[in-house]
Amino acid sequence: MQNQTQIFGIRAIIEAVNAGKTIDKVFLQKGLRGELFTELEALLRKQSINTSYVPVEKLNRLTKKNHQGAVAQISPIAFYDIEELVINVIECGKTPLFLLLDQLSDVRNFGAIIRTAECTGVDGIIIQKKGGAPVNGDTIKTSAGAVFKIPICKVDHIKDAVFYMQASGIKVIAATEKTDNTLYEVSFKEPCAIIMGSEDRGINPSTLKVVDDKAKLPLLGDIESLNVSVACGAFLYEAVRQRIAP
Repeated sequence: MQNQTQIFGIRAIIEAVNAGKTIDKVFLQKGLRGELFTELEALLRKQSINTSYVPVEKLNRLTKKNHQGAVAQISPIAFYDIEELVINVIECGKTPLFLLLDQLSDVRNFGAIIRTAECTGVDGIIIQKKGGAPVNGDTIKTSAGAVFKIPICKVDHIKDAVFYMQASGIKVIAATEKTDNTLYEVSFKEPCAIIMGSEDRGINPSTLKVVDDKAKLPLLGDIESLNVSVACGAFLYEAVRQRIAP
């Protein structure tokens, strides 16, 4: 799967971007110079494609081919437009349930969350263009193929998604320990979007300031937190419980 979602070489990546291929991330060799390399850099900036400058050893580990100082990860899926997705869900008459992931970085957690989201009827997952886990072979495998069954959107910043959800009449609920409310005290029955934070930092503080509600999981043991994919499952199934309860 990795070879199917990876291209290498400066000219090849330029052509892929110009052809409209969905690129998750490009790794560029530190200190590399040249007219074609500069053209690639400018194109990546113009398209707001996630770029990371790395030592040549990193590139050599990614591929044994002649990479010329550039390796790109191609997404195996096409990403949805958030505005079109939200409008379509609302117009179909369903009570929307969306999931926002604030720079979740582990691909296996990402895949597990996608799988749970598909099983719980989530209408779409929104991720940030930069700083999060890519959709790659590991994501696909861990999701058990669910990545092909649920719409995924990319936004410049998760706060953009928060504001759009709120403007569309969708309540935004943050899963965070920075509250006194447990998830059992919050209503998920109305149109809502749940935000899960990254494994190490949680939800961005600036995003927490603009959400409509916050909820946490009650932790009865000595460990202070759960794996994010496990926590996400608990939140999504509480939403399911509330919505199907008589």
